[in-house]
Amino acid sequence: MKTELVTTLKRQATKILSELHESKEPVLITEHGKPSAYLVDFEDYESLQRRMQILEGIARGESAALEGRVLSHNEAKAKMKKWLS
Repeated sequence: MKTELVTTLKRQATKILSELHESKEPVLITEHGKPSAYLVDFEDYESLQRRMQILEGIARGESAALEGRVLSHNEAKAKMKKWLS
């Protein structure tokens, strides 16, 4: 992973963005020698957000199953009928 100082980002933003889009590799931005932020390609960020939403949905489903908040197939069909009709 590439690392850049925030001052370098300020001076060379266009170059750094161009390299980012080409390599698709996130850039770690540091301030005062410490990690401050990641610069990531827009499409990669959007993809990560979609993946997180899917994983959160799976986690909610697993929690519901463990807590017994489940429906039988027939119960689910009956509840869904109003949306599918």
